[in-house]
Amino acid sequence: MEKEEKYPHKRSVHHVLAYSYSMYFLLFLIGVSLDIVFRFKLFTNSFMIPLGVVFLILASILIFWAQKTGRDLKKVPEVKMEHFCRGPYCYTRIPTQWGLFFLILGFGIITNSFFVIIFTVVSFFIFKLAFMNKHDKILVEKYGPAYMEYKKIVKF
Repeated sequence: MEKEEKYPHKRSVHHVLAYSYSMYFLLFLIGVSLDIVFRFKLFTNSFMIPLGVVFLILASILIFWAQKTGRDLKKVPEVKMEHFCRGPYCYTRIPTQWGLFFLILGFGIITNSFFVIIFTVVSFFIFKLAFMNKHDKILVEKYGPAYMEYKKIVKF
């Protein structure tokens, strides 16, 4: 029995996403800890707080929208490209990741936390470099040409 068949949970998109969310959380905690110790500030006044609040609100809406329009492709007899393009998934393949990014970034801006902002950006690039390829590979294996067509149309 191959490793992939023996441990099917290791080939799940949700498994990959769980690791990426955990990485965001870990780097967020490290950023908060470093901000407590070093207290570097980016802004000298509170003019950026409204931007942070907007990020928090829009990120929460995006995450909720992505979860609400999540697709249950198991019920579809033949998956086509159109099945992937629903709600925010018409604009990005990873709306929850974008929402998480803007949520933590908004928090960092509101609290004027240098390390939280830096580690949020680092987390997003780590996701794009380390997890996005695994995410796409699993979905291509699972849904084949339909997902490949969707991937060509929706780049982010």
